[in-house]
Amino acid sequence: QVQLVESGGGLVQPGGSLRLSCVASERSAVTGWFRQPPGKEREFVGAFRRIGGGGNAYYKDSRNGRFSISRDDAKKTVYLQMNNLKPEDTAVYYCAAASRTLIVGRLGVSADYDYWGQGTQVTVSS
Repeated sequence: QVQLVESGGGLVQPGGSLRLSCVASERSAVTGWFRQPPGKEREFVGAFRRIGGGGNAYYKDSRNGRFSISRDDAKKTVYLQMNNLKPEDTAVYYCAAASRTLIVGRLGVSADYDYWGQGTQVTVSS
């Protein structure tokens, strides 16, 4: 059983930045970030997919450029850096872990993740 704890959410003005953290009780093959805007379904933001001692980050919108994912294995933490935030980024942000490696095309499928954090609220408003 992998436990995930998100933190770093809060209220930020448009154009501001936040860094979310996802601390895991153990490393997973894939750590994903999802968000659920108010009144909408949960959607994929991005994921870090481990390969050997390294790995790669993938994003729902690779052209976005506003979000970036990184990790600190020593801290068992995956970060979601969010810059130039917009009101439409308002959502509860969740991290999720998959025990097995997912193919790139499945990184955005929430059902393929085994464990979920409790979520952290991000509100972008002036």
